[in-house]
Amino acid sequence: MTRTLWLEQDDRLLTLDQTLLPFERRVIELASAADCARAIATMQVRGAPLIGAVGAFGLAFALRVDHSDAALADACALLLATRPTAVNLRWALDRVAERARAAEPGARAKVSWDEAVAICEADVACNASIGAHGASLLAALVRPDRALNILTHCNAGAVATVEHGTALSIVYALAARGVNVHVWVDETRPRNQGAGLTAWELSQRGVAHTVIVDNAGGQLMREGLVDAVVVGCDRVAANGDVANKVGTYLKALAAWDNDVPFYVACPVSTIDRWARSGDAITIERRDPREVTHVTGRGPDGVVTEVQVVPDGTVALNPAFDVTPSRLVTALITEHGRVEAAVGGIRRVLLAAGSV
Repeated sequence: MTRTLWLEQDDRLLTLDQTLLPFERRVIELASAADCARAIATMQVRGAPLIGAVGAFGLAFALRVDHSDAALADACALLLATRPTAVNLRWALDRVAERARAAEPGARAKVSWDEAVAICEADVACNASIGAHGASLLAALVRPDRALNILTHCNAGAVATVEHGTALSIVYALAARGVNVHVWVDETRPRNQGAGLTAWELSQRGVAHTVIVDNAGGQLMREGLVDAVVVGCDRVAANGDVANKVGTYLKALAAWDNDVPFYVACPVSTIDRWARSGDAITIERRDPREVTHVTGRGPDGVVTEVQVVPDGTVALNPAFDVTPSRLVTALITEHGRVEAAVGGIRRVLLAAGSV
């Protein structure tokens, strides 16, 4: 698996334009703080860990131009405003800014760049560890008579991170162990990250999967066709409430009603210890056009956008929802299984040195 974000010639930062996947694989270069901010805001890059990494490089680019305190503050504000829900962005910016402020002004550009590189390397190791811990946990659900059926929502795969993914890293680790695994892939309206990105990733890796409409998951659980739900997340509150792509809450409710375990794969950097509960998490509302229009490839091979509602229809587009901790079986972090509760969150933060 190649990385989603990588360097060439040490200082050319490259990534994939995810708005074009799965129909076109185009590499784009990010060369300034403005480039990084634009890529995050337009969802050319998306996924909480990847957003954090790109934000870190954006700050490093800004300090190459001007290493003053004012420039540092302006760049942080520019980048932080791009996506309000995913906490990894703020975490990464704070980490780079802290290192930069502690350095002599003339050294800030190099120090911040090195810290952005370190964030990327740590993300790769973190996600590999999440995969290993999750695979060990889900191995208990394997049955000899059929595939292990995992349902996932949105995309928490390699393209949402620097490498491996969070929720999908568990799937890849299971497949690498020889487990017969099958993934139910929610389409994930309105941007169809499941149908487009998750299905594309699983195809690339040769993992069996089936795309379903967002509202089919509950029925599949009633029929006993789902062994576990595994999702990623954009923020975890101090009490274990989880913010993820809108529609996740409904999957958690269906899983609870059908005694299906509901796991959230997340790096510790996704935990916001300052948010006491999910009520403190800002839910981003995006352009209603994402709801009123869809993009797809026609029979002529041309990718186009079409309107799916009557003219003048009003649409609301909350990008995320909050799943209460009581519905979360456990968090799966780089430190292993964590209880989605105040005590479990505190213990893992202490283990990670984040308290």
